[in-house]
Parts: sequence; C-alpha cells; structure tokens
Amino acid sequence: MVTKKWVFLFNELDQADKYVGGSWDGVRGLLGGKGANLAEMTRIGCPVPPFFTVTTEACNYYSAHNEFPGGMWDEMLAALAQVETASGKKFGDPKNPLLVSCRSGAKFSMPGMMDTVLNIGLNDETAKGMVALTNNERFVYDSYRRLIQMFGSVVLGMPDKAFEEVLDSFKAGKGAKMDTDLSAADLKDLVVKYKGVVKKHLGHDFPQDPFDQMRLATVAVFGSWMGKRAIDYRRATNIPDDLGTAVNIVTMVFGNMGWDSGTGVAFTRNPSTGEKKLYGEYLLNAQGEDVVAGIRNTDPIDRMGEKLPEAYKQFLEIVDKLEKHYNNMQDVEFTIERGRLWMLQTCDGKRTARAEIKIAVDMANEGLIDKEKAVTRVTPAQVDTMLHPQFNDKTMKEARSANRLFGKGVNASPGAAVGQAYFDADTAEKMAKEHKLDVIMVRPFTKPDDVHGMLAAKGIVTSEGGATSHAAVVARQFGVPCVVGASAIRIDVDKRQMAAGGVVVKEGDWISLDGTTGEVFIGKLDLTVADIEQQTDLLTLLTWADKIARLQVWANSDYPKDARRARAYGAKGIGLCRTEHMFFETERLPIVQRMILAETIEERVAALDELLPYQRADFDGLFEAMDGYPVIIRLIDPPLHEFMPDEEKLFEEVIIMRVKGETKGLAEKEKLLASIRSMHESNPMMGLRGVRLSIYMPQIVEMQVRGIFEAAADCTKRGIKVHPEVMIPLTGTYKELEWIQPRLIKIAKKVMEEKGISFPYKFGTMIEIPRAAVTAGEIAKSAEFFSFGTNDLTQMTFGYSRDDAERNFLVKYVEEGILPRNPFQTIDRDGVGKLMRMAVEDGRKTRPSLEVGICGEHGGDPDSIEFCHIIGQNYVSCSPFRVPVARLAAAHAAIKHSKGLEVDK
Repeated sequence: MVTKKWVFLFNELDQADKYVGGSWDGVRGLLGGKGANLAEMTRIGCPVPPFFTVTTEACNYYSAHNEFPGGMWDEMLAALAQVETASGKKFGDPKNPLLVSCRSGAKFSMPGMMDTVLNIGLNDETAKGMVALTNNERFVYDSYRRLIQMFGSVVLGMPDKAFEEVLDSFKAGKGAKMDTDLSAADLKDLVVKYKGVVKKHLGHDFPQDPFDQMRLATVAVFGSWMGKRAIDYRRATNIPDDLGTAVNIVTMVFGNMGWDSGTGVAFTRNPSTGEKKLYGEYLLNAQGEDVVAGIRNTDPIDRMGEKLPEAYKQFLEIVDKLEKHYNNMQDVEFTIERGRLWMLQTCDGKRTARAEIKIAVDMANEGLIDKEKAVTRVTPAQVDTMLHPQFNDKTMKEARSANRLFGKGVNASPGAAVGQAYFDADTAEKMAKEHKLDVIMVRPFTKPDDVHGMLAAKGIVTSEGGATSHAAVVARQFGVPCVVGASAIRIDVDKRQMAAGGVVVKEGDWISLDGTTGEVFIGKLDLTVADIEQQTDLLTLLTWADKIARLQVWANSDYPKDARRARAYGAKGIGLCRTEHMFFETERLPIVQRMILAETIEERVAALDELLPYQRADFDGLFEAMDGYPVIIRLIDPPLHEFMPDEEKLFEEVIIMRVKGETKGLAEKEKLLASIRSMHESNPMMGLRGVRLSIYMPQIVEMQVRGIFEAAADCTKRGIKVHPEVMIPLTGTYKELEWIQPRLIKIAKKVMEEKGISFPYKFGTMIEIPRAAVTAGEIAKSAEFFSFGTNDLTQMTFGYSRDDAERNFLVKYVEEGILPRNPFQTIDRDGVGKLMRMAVEDGRKTRPSLEVGICGEHGGDPDSIEFCHIIGQNYVSCSPFRVPVARLAAAHAAIKHSKGLEVDK
C-alpha cells in the first residue's frame, strides 16, 4: 500500500509517477497540470525556480473537512527547507529572504479561474533586508504593495476597488500616468496607504508573519476551487468537480527589478489563426499579472530580441524544445530577472477553433503527430464554431462606408457577433438567460469574476488588454468572438455607456463586432453562412475523419438546394426527406386541401394526379443532387388537419359573416369548418397519421411512390445513379407493413416496367414507437431498413410531450439531477437506447443485411452518435449544417471504441 503523501518537491517527479501507478494522466491529476509540467520542465533541463506542489488530494480533503489533512503542513515546511537550500535563501529571514508565489493548478487548465498570490514572505522587516540585498528600494516596495493588494483581494476577500481607488488617486496626485512613473519614495508611501486600507476594511493589520501568509494563501487557493467563477467554468467545459486543484509554492523571480528585467506570456503558434509563428506579449520592469490582466500596454514578443537579445535567444530555443516535447502548441509564462530567464509555466495553449484545426493538420503534416491524433485533437464543438455565421466582405464594406465603424482593437477571437451592449457580467448573464437576448458584454477589461457573463455573451469588447489578456484567452477557448484593447472607445461602466468619435452607445443598444478584423460597428450587421469549401484545413481533417469512422453521415433534406449543401458538407446520402413539407408550397396547398376534402375516391385521385408532377419534380431534383448516393424518402407522416386552414380563425370568419348577414361564400366556409371539425382528434400526434393514414387513405402514398420511381427512372436514363429508399413511418405492428408495402412495391415494379429501366431500391420503416422496437424481429421480415425517429421514440418512451416538457419542467429536471441531460438533445441510453439496441439486434437476427440509421435530431449530437456507433448502426442523419460535426464525432467514436480510450478534451 502506498503511503499517503501530500507534498512533492520539484525533483520528485519519479516519486509522483510511482505514487499514481506509472501514468502521466495520473501525475497530472495528482500534481495538477501546472505542477506536473513544472516538474517535467525541470526534468528536461529548462530553467525553473525551485518549488514544491501540494496535491489535489489535499485540496479535496480540505474541501470535505475544512482543514488541512494531518501531516500536510509539516510536509510543506520540510519541502520549503529543501527549496531554501536550492535557492540559497531563507523564508522569513530579514537578511536573505526567500519570497514565494502560491499558484493554483488543476488537472485541466482553467485560465484565470482560480487564485494566485505573488511575493509571499514580504513584510516590514524582510522588505528592509531586500533593499539592502538588491540596493533597489523601488523594486522592493513595488513588490510589497503588489503583495498587499493581491493578498487583500484573494486571501482576505477585500474588493479590488478599495485598492484601485487609492492607487488612482495617488497617481493623480503625483502626476503619474503609469505605475512605473512612481518613485521608490512614492511606492513606500503607497505601501503605508495599502496597509491602512486593510486595517480600515478588516479591523486588523496586514499579516506580517511569512508563514501565516503562506498558510492563508494555500487555504485561499484550495477555496477558489469551489468559487463561483471556477464552477461556472467547469460547467462550461465539463470538468468534474471532484478533481480539486494543486497548490504550487514557487520561488519568486522578479521581472520588476528594473529595465533589464521583465515578464511575458507567449504561445508557440498563433492561438487565433494557428500560424506557425511565436505569438505573445511581454513587459519590461513588470510582474506577470500586469500582462494577463491587461492593465498595461504590452509589447509584441518579437521585440524582446531588441531589448534582451541573449534571454530572447534562449527563450526561442526553450519554447521550440517544449513544443516538440509535448507535441502540441504550448502556452508559456516566463520572467527575466536581471537578464536571467526563468520558465514559470507551460501548458497546452487555449486556441480558437480555426487555430485548433490548422495546428492539428499542420502538426500531422510535420510528423509531430499522426492523423488519428490530429482528428482527436479537434472537438465537434470546434467544427460547429467554424460553421457559425460571419460578416461577408460586402456587408463590412457597406458598414465602413456608412460611417458605422465605432472602434477597432486587437482581433482576439475570430467570428462575428451581433447583440445588445451590456456593461457588467451579472446583467449580461441575466439578459441572455432570463430575457433570451443576444448580448455583447462590454468592459474596460475582464477579470476571472466576469466569466459567467462572458460565457452567456455572443461577443466581448474591451477597451484595454492585449492578445494574451484574460478576455482574449477565455474568449478563444469558448469560441466567443472578441475584440480587446479598443483604446479609442471610452467605456463608462457607472453610466452604462461607451463613446467614440462623438458617438455614444448606451446599454441595450445594438452593436456588431468582428473578432477576425478587430472591428466594432454601430447597429446590427447581417450575418451570412460560412463557406466550408474555403476552409481547406477543415476539409482535410474531415477527409481523415471519414477514413477512420465506421458510421456514415447522411443528411435530412427536403429540397434539392438542401441536398446540394449537404453533399458539399460531406453527406453520403439523404437519411430523411419529409415529403409533407413539399405539400405546403403555395401553389400546391389548395390541391392538397381539395384532395383531403374529396367526397369520392375518384375526386381524391384526380387531385392527386395534379400533385404527381410536383412530387416527381421534387424527387428528380433530390436524386440529381445526390447522384450515386442513397436517398431515403419518408411517405406522408402528419395528420391531415395540419394542411387545412386554422379552425379557430375560420370559425371567427364564419361568426363575423353571420353577424353581418353576409351570405355569399358562407355556406362554403361552414362546410369547410364542418369538415375540419370532423377531422378533430384528441391527440393527433398519436392518431390518424403515418402508416395508419396510408392504410386508411392509400391513394396518397400510391401517388408518392409513383412520383419517386418515375423520377428515379427519368434520372437513370440521364446517367444519374439513383438509390431510392422508401420509408413507411410510424409502424407499430408488422401487420401494417404486410398490408401496405406489397401494394407500394407493385407500383414501383410497374413504373420500372413502363419506363423500361431498373435500378436498386429498398422499402423500410421508421422505428419511432416502442412496440416497433420490441417487435423489430417481426417487422424486419418486411422492412429492408430501419430508421430510428428518435424525436417521437423519446416522446413515447418517456410519455413526455416534447414542447410541453421543454417549456415547463425539463430544465428543472436536468438542474435537479432527476435527468442527467435533456433526452431530446442526447439519447437516453438507459431507456430509449435499450429499445434501439434491442431493435437492431432482433432486426438483424431476422435480416442480417438490415440497414440501420437514425434521422431524429439526435443525429447531430456527438454523444448520441457515439451510442449509434456502439449499437452497430450504419449511418446517422442530421441537418446539413451539422454534417461536418457528425463526421468528426463518428471518427471520435471509432477511435475511442477501437482502443478503449477517451478522446482529448
């Protein structure tokens, strides 16, 4: 049995590896991503300050018991002694003080969501010792005032504003624009003022004992794991709550010791575009929080070579080494202290969907990863983001020429967004969630506490900060279009407005932003559908995915234009064509109504004969668009009353005519009203529809089948390869198919005989009634294919009316954990899924060649696609716009279940 160990030193990576049983994933779970990567950088020879890590297990213990686990503090003190030896300094020693930072670090990177405290160990006495050692009073008191402010807000729970107001007032009194304009004496005075702020707000002095500082900071970092912003972030990224965060106690190195010192953040590739070029920012004479907070204007990372050439050269060598070591784009933090480079962090960098795809494809082509790994790197959600609407060039040009350009900043996260401006996170979230508004969140700069508003917003605009600021990093990760550092825009949060160029935008006003160009516009700009054919990296990745996937991806399309789009998006067939949609066309609906109201079969057939050319043309266009691919056409499904005029409206017209004494046309309206009322059903979705309607009124589907096969024959004569598959909906018993299907097959054969041509075809059914799933073995005697209509199957299995459930109680069911997810969005594997599995297995016992697919809305949901893979379906069918997402999800499912592995988060 492994002895419980709460703390690991920087050189104990091998011990941590053994502790978790030899798994790098386990090491990251124990030490957190930051701690594990610091230890790994140390192991491969990167310059990392001495440190130790308190494990995530200790965090979870603290969360459960509200106290440190037994022995943890003693292990921390023992590890601190080792850090003292390695650094040549002593914690709390006034003559040669060691200062440390206390940094969070969960298994999965959560940028800015949890807490960090720098300069721990500074107090009145050690500050004097630091001055004597460095002969740099300004640096020491700059570090001291930072500690008080950070410790006050992070550990002691004070509002940032309490310190910011004092700083702003102090700078104004000194005529200083930037913090760096303050002198050593100024900063010394500011330390006194900051200590007064603590005393005023809390009633006690700022803690002077370095060990108390370290202990309280550790408690704060543990506590931040369950803070609101961290929880919101985990909900958005599906990170479990039970992972906990590690705490890293790291020797401080200082970027604020003068103009030969600095700090920065960089990505080994561009996190917005994926370009293979170092991307980042740095500041001279600053500490790391200055860069990520966006409170000072930074310089591009490549300019560091002009100011600190030796350190920059070493930095380039290290980041190249790290990218090749981890085989992924890295996000690194570093500090240069008096010309000496120190690495403070490396992790897989957050990036936009566009960048993720380009980097994955490029790295596969460079030989750093294989194609399978490239496919797993990209999530279905990122592919979905790539297909979100954009502003086209014409729209942008017109907006600029009309003087609607409001401001321009850094293009931090690509994509277009249109919404109403709101100036704080709480209001943005409320307006988006409660009032269902499209929101653009506007802030001078964002902080981790703003994350809930950022996640609710369609887009983000800040007037401060750069490409590695908090707003930029979070927006890129979640695919939210973002413009930062739009300095010409003056944002007044208190007045709830912003202004630029004499134009004022108030809260609630519409604005549009383009995160690709960095532009912000007044009013609403029109959005256009993204063109997948121009996204070559995405097309390459999806081609690789198709070769990996076992499931094919088809599309639900009712019209040729939709079929052409589906094919352009990579669909390998049409899984659902809803023929009733074609009946609603303006010129056809009167004929459909006349057919429904016909009093004799002859009248009905006459009306259907008028509809036949329309249907034949519809199917002809579909077959042509899908040349070579199968097309499943569902025969009429909804109840007939849906094609008739609204009963209540017609009744009102009749009453008004009666009251006014109008007789012309009244009899016809009264007769129509009586006919509609005669069709009334208490529960029409479970009434005369689908196969039941086909048996009751077979002439409709006989016309449809004739139209399908005449169109298929005509296309075949033109050299188009057709594969029609006729789907009979709503089967509940095999007797229904035995009654209707032979009649329809007879028509199909007759048409091919008349046309003197033949082609392959199938007849099958839609499994959307639980009884059909249970008796699938019998149904498969007639049906050559099954297509699961999971929308109705879910309704009937749960006994929920979808519209009523989603409007009334379903959200609460999910929130309260009664249901794990909305079953109309993701297949309920335990109930609906069991029926589906049974149907597939029993159906194939009867007919081994049975083709099985899904055409409900679940066909575009990655989790549902995985389940379809598991139960051995042949294809999934979804909206044309979801086809690329489904193609990638099908490949992920194949990879995961061929190796028993989880794909990347």
